Amino acid sequence: MTEIDPIDVSTFQSATHSIAEEMGAALRRTAFSPNIKERRDYSCAIFDRSGQVIAMGDHMPVHLGSMPMSVKAAVDALSLGRGDIAILNDPYRGGTHLPDITMVMPVFGEEQKPVFYAAARAHHADVGGRYPGSMGLCSEIYQEGLRIPPVKIVRGGMLDDVVMEILLNNVRTPVEREGDVKAQIGACCVGEMRLGELMRKYEPEMIQRLAQELFDYSERLTRAELRRMPAGEFEAEDFLDDDGHGHGPIGIRVKLTIDPVAGSARVDFSGSDAQVGSSLNAVLAITYSAVYYVFRSLLPAYAPATAGLMRPITLIAPAGTIVNARLPAPVAGGNVETSQRIVDVLLRALAAIVPDRVPAASCGTMTNLTIGGVDPRFDRPFAYYETTAGGMGARPDRDGISGVHTHMTNSLNTPIEALEYAYPFRVVRYGYRHGSGGRGRFSGGDGLVRELELLTDAQVTLLADRQKMAPYGLQGGSDGMPGCVSVLHDGNAERIPGKCSLSAVKGDVIRVETPGGGGWGSST
Repeated sequence: MTEIDPIDVSTFQSATHSIAEEMGAALRRTAFSPNIKERRDYSCAIFDRSGQVIAMGDHMPVHLGSMPMSVKAAVDALSLGRGDIAILNDPYRGGTHLPDITMVMPVFGEEQKPVFYAAARAHHADVGGRYPGSMGLCSEIYQEGLRIPPVKIVRGGMLDDVVMEILLNNVRTPVEREGDVKAQIGACCVGEMRLGELMRKYEPEMIQRLAQELFDYSERLTRAELRRMPAGEFEAEDFLDDDGHGHGPIGIRVKLTIDPVAGSARVDFSGSDAQVGSSLNAVLAITYSAVYYVFRSLLPAYAPATAGLMRPITLIAPAGTIVNARLPAPVAGGNVETSQRIVDVLLRALAAIVPDRVPAASCGTMTNLTIGGVDPRFDRPFAYYETTAGGMGARPDRDGISGVHTHMTNSLNTPIEALEYAYPFRVVRYGYRHGSGGRGRFSGGDGLVRELELLTDAQVTLLADRQKMAPYGLQGGSDGMPGCVSVLHDGNAERIPGKCSLSAVKGDVIRVETPGGGGWGSST
């Protein structure tokens, strides 16, 4: 067998990454909801015929690391033919939480078996359930919204109207959902088209060899990084504030074992607390995704984000814990809040191993705000969902960035103009929360302050953390300031719990103050 030209490997890597990026651009430009087209709460990736990830777009880390499990679930459950597209969102079959809907499309060449799979995942602003926005505290997953097993939404190039009708009849905003679902289908079709062009350049056997080279390359880079670390066991813990029902704090603990001789690592969450009776539970796909993200962040920027990256890493997450919940535990917040704390715990452990490379804790919460009601301008239901940026932790060589989404979220802030156009809100205030970043040799970034005036009565749901437990500083730096959310009614401000749902009336103002990042290094 002839040796593969490194230029071909590099070209293949760039081509597949570019296809994933183009899929994302197509999804963004055709989506209906501000959550996708403005915040860019979506992710696209390319997989080989066995379901191993070859390339990811530069999208949402919490989506991308977990998406291989959804692809595997779809491939295992269905016989996908030419022109078929699977849809699923089940967190217990590779998903993250119910609003994240995944599409999986097989891509064929001249063979009867797929050569690639193209996948697109997007967060839908409502998938039914107890609360508008599908992101409130629940006691079981059945209250959180419509749970979709792997089914075909497109068969032989034709939309399955029955599947679409079931979906649209279980959500509050069917017009928006239909637009976003069709945008995802279109993104998969873009991937199919571009991968078809790639298959005209490379034979199927060569594609498999090139993909294997990328897997092996990612593995070599990961092992090389681990071999530069000291041997030993390193432990860390951090906490979620509470479960929203008065119980907490909730501990997440990790023991990180480094074997530099083998170039391997063992990540053991066995000491973490048990799953809880609210939506803070994380499924295994979330924990896997967080581990993937942290170790990927240690590698050079040119390292391919492939399945090979995790080969040297053993993950232990006992079932029934906060990091690997059992059905029917609710999981809406595990994706957005617990994922962030898993990253914080891992980085804290790594700070004892490579202290000159690990930043202080960032804001550590996505501060999820959902608002639902009837838009008086159009006399139809609306469901607003947004994560709110905070402060980045200070780095070993520079300050943290203010007002930015960090770690497991890579979304943007919705522009004021887009927000006011799409929803019955008025933005009263929007700016930095000065002084909220921790001090030190390098200062943590500041959080944000945003005030939304409601122009109609609405249900307001908050799912946020780091309202009590502050983002930690490192190497002598001080902690960042915790977050705070209040409702201003008739001139009086009332602070509300970080995890709650309440009825608000026209004229109320929701004030969101997000945490700052921790400081790094002693300032003396």
